[in-house]
Amino acid sequence: MTESDWQAAVPMQGGRRRRVGYAVALLVSSAGGLVLEIVAGRMIAPYVGMSLYTWTAVIAVVLAGFSVGHWIGGLMTEGSLRSCYRRLAWLLLAAAATAGACLPLIRLVSPLVLGGTGDPILAIVIFTTLLFFLPSLFVGTVSPILTRLAVLEMPGRPGVAIGQMFALGAVGSIAGTLLAGYLFLSWIGSTWTVVAVAGSYLALALGFAAAARLRALEAAGLAAATGAVLLAIGLPTQRLAALTPPCLSESDYYCINAVDYTAATGRPAKLMVIDHLAHGINDRDDPTILHSSYIDLIDVLLPERLEPERLDPERLNALSDGDAAFEALFIGGGAYTLPRAWQARYPKARQVVVEIDPEVTRIAETHFWFDPGGLEVRHEDGRLALERMAPERRFDVIVGDAFHDFSAPPHLVTREFAQLLRRRLAPGGFYAQNLIDSSEDPRFLYAFVATFRQVFAHVEVWVDLDQLGAGARSTFLIVAGDAPSPRPQLASARHRWVIWPDEILNPRLAAAEVPILTDDFAPVGRLMRSVLGDGL
Repeated sequence: MTESDWQAAVPMQGGRRRRVGYAVALLVSSAGGLVLEIVAGRMIAPYVGMSLYTWTAVIAVVLAGFSVGHWIGGLMTEGSLRSCYRRLAWLLLAAAATAGACLPLIRLVSPLVLGGTGDPILAIVIFTTLLFFLPSLFVGTVSPILTRLAVLEMPGRPGVAIGQMFALGAVGSIAGTLLAGYLFLSWIGSTWTVVAVAGSYLALALGFAAAARLRALEAAGLAAATGAVLLAIGLPTQRLAALTPPCLSESDYYCINAVDYTAATGRPAKLMVIDHLAHGINDRDDPTILHSSYIDLIDVLLPERLEPERLDPERLNALSDGDAAFEALFIGGGAYTLPRAWQARYPKARQVVVEIDPEVTRIAETHFWFDPGGLEVRHEDGRLALERMAPERRFDVIVGDAFHDFSAPPHLVTREFAQLLRRRLAPGGFYAQNLIDSSEDPRFLYAFVATFRQVFAHVEVWVDLDQLGAGARSTFLIVAGDAPSPRPQLASARHRWVIWPDEILNPRLAAAEVPILTDDFAPVGRLMRSVLGDGL
């Protein structure tokens, strides 16, 4: 069919209605594509965490799918109006099928792709590609065909039609981004958001099938294909419980779970898991039982580093209601394990907990026996909270326990942040940062120490003696302040720790040639690449 024949085949009547239909279809399909992109990061977080690598993979895979889809869609614009409608129906059905298939597929392929010990970045890219490339490809084919149809309705002004469709596609993408980030994930969660996207694609497919006035045989084929798709997705979805959200609570920030830990401790206890990382173990009946080594160490360090008389029981009992035994700030709440312990042990301490996610606090209250009474809880970013506090506010101890996947967020490990911490510490106070890194070559640890040594007079690296040589990664505690800890070795009923001696640490630090972490340059993901691989 020639260009003139094709244009002549477009009915004169109903042009405005068809243009509106094309616009709606483009808006909905473009929005669905971006909704799925945003949801993709949340879906894979319980399996691979939420890091720069995961978001890079998601964005690259989705854009690759769109690009290939646009190319293929451009090749499918030839033919009659009815044939274009028919193609759109089948392509949107394929988009619905592949989008819905993500739900059972993620549970099927995750142990296969992520169970090896190969390159972690490659594993994340393959995992993301298997899940999200085809949905992006099929929905990407829609835009060129719809744009071609819009041009046919405005043969005298093709540039205007193309510009309008490009703009509508961008508006749909913006709407999808906003809907996913501010509405869908907060109200219905990632699982049902995917169902909604697949449903919207299916509705568009059926609409174009009706507009194409398919012959009986082809209509029956489309109906059979639709039924087969729903059955193919539904059976494994039901068997794998894929419509059951993988989280106890899916907040604006995290996938949060509460795991019964009684069997491991021999006492009623729970473990909080955020995305795919443990964030605290709470004992129901005795808050002062601290299972996590680094939390236990901070608890032991407190009386070591503060003046001994400040925690003397007689002095504590004599304090008036307005006085505080000490002031503590926690950047990151998690299960609120240590604040809860210090509530019990030092009821007259003044504690502030900055936890960015209100849902984490709610889960700690409802599932981890945390009582916020007597504490100040602030739901905002930790660095922002420090900057907003009154200039005279000081703390005897600041605990850094905010995590983004395996590491603290990059803006909480920089030289500028260290300077802010130093201004907030009272004389004799100290900062304690939990840090996970490679046991053999902890390059992020080296960069962190080198950075904080530019601000603090003393920076210590504490290690758990029982963790040495026990695995590919270790949990360290960095302690920074204006004075060293009184003793280089400490012990509790459960753990033993030692300061990494400078005569061993300093040569390794010099040989590592790691960068100073700044607000302008903090390559945390690159420095922790080996740890990422161990976590998959």
